[in-house]
Amino acid sequence: MNATPLKTRFAPSPTGLLHIGNVRTALYNYLWAHHGSGGFLLRIEDTDATRGEERYTEALMADLRWLGLAWDEGPVSGGSLGPYLQSQRSATYETFAARLIDAGLAYPCFCTEHELKLERKTQVAAGRPPRYSGKCRALSPQEVDARRARGVPATLRFHVADGRTVEFDDKVRGPQRFATNDIGDFVIRRSDGTPAFFFCNAVDDALMGVSLVIRGEDHLTNTPRQILLLEALSLRAPDYAHIPLVVGSDGAPLSKRTGSRSLAELRDAGYLPAAVNNYLARVGHSYDAQGLLSLDELARQFDLTRVHHSPARYDETQLLHWQREAVRAISTEALWRWVGADVSALVPARDRDAFIDAVRPNVTFPSDALHWARAVYADEVTLTHPAREVIETSGAGFFEHSLSAVGQLKALDFSALAAETASRSGAKGKALYQPLRAALTGELHGPEMAKLVPLIGADRLHRRLQRAVEAAAAKSRHVNG
Repeated sequence: MNATPLKTRFAPSPTGLLHIGNVRTALYNYLWAHHGSGGFLLRIEDTDATRGEERYTEALMADLRWLGLAWDEGPVSGGSLGPYLQSQRSATYETFAARLIDAGLAYPCFCTEHELKLERKTQVAAGRPPRYSGKCRALSPQEVDARRARGVPATLRFHVADGRTVEFDDKVRGPQRFATNDIGDFVIRRSDGTPAFFFCNAVDDALMGVSLVIRGEDHLTNTPRQILLLEALSLRAPDYAHIPLVVGSDGAPLSKRTGSRSLAELRDAGYLPAAVNNYLARVGHSYDAQGLLSLDELARQFDLTRVHHSPARYDETQLLHWQREAVRAISTEALWRWVGADVSALVPARDRDAFIDAVRPNVTFPSDALHWARAVYADEVTLTHPAREVIETSGAGFFEHSLSAVGQLKALDFSALAAETASRSGAKGKALYQPLRAALTGELHGPEMAKLVPLIGADRLHRRLQRAVEAAAAKSRHVNG
């Protein structure tokens, strides 16, 4: 008998923008599929018409494309097992719900939410697991018809037989056992006629040939219910791997309410896809390789046995680390596009490669590149307060020596400028290099001056040193009264 082909899936509900937690779930499914030369399926679980919105469907697909997580089967990509939007699969769900009804495994439940709440409260007070008592299961066909005739709304519940144990081997957490006595009959169709998650999610996984479901551990208790459903429908259940949740600094699961940023917000802030992928692949999973990896390499080295069992804590410091690594690795052409139009408007085309080479180590986001473009090419450089203080402390004489040194240079060479200034002023070390950097860039730290000075050019060099002379002299006059 042939083994089931590997197919994973990501099945989001379009109720909002993708956040770190659900993006990581998508990434893990993609990585495992590509690790094993399998398929990656995207399914949109949009059966809840009151919450799902088409704009969120389009947004989440754009997010996945931005990360490079191309799905082999699903919306737009197509496939023979669609449609891949659950809102278009109502007839399929009705067919399988009817099978359960005909087999006596599903029945209408007329209990109100108030009645159910009281029932659960009583059970918890008695020290029992909160589960539906099954009282509507005992209604006669005549009683059911009478309630329907009165227009009493009804859900559809799946009958869970007592006295059984549901077992499965979780690919992350190991062997799992659940007693059906603790589960109780659960809803598979809401009173408005839409299918519940337990039902349509399980049916679609089976019909679409999903072989492994990688999802958050908050779904662990859903799994025995879905296995029971698929067994009752004679459908093949996939394997399951439940991964720990991503939590914030307070230990609570990440969500928009707890300050988690959406992927769109990260993209708008200037994060690179490689940074997000490399960070999230390591949130709750161990890699031997410490450096930045391509998406293909992340997949090749991904292993479910390396998924951690404890919650994964979101750490933006680590995300920033991978952002810096991604900026270092990106091609000049791609980095130029990433830094944006404001930078390209300032930097002459002839200087593009030299500018990128000079500032890349000091760039984390496009705003950093814009800062250094202004520092190099603006007619007048903006001095930070610490830079102004260094200029004023160094004195006008130091910068007059620098101006004289410039006149002796045969080329725009910062080392030669510093050496000639040192010879004339007697300054050395920090007292030499820091005031020169302050005057020429407005900062005390930044890219290598040897790479910046040729870009600044002779005219701006003169003007900035002259301005430093004037600033230091003005300060001296003020101090001396």
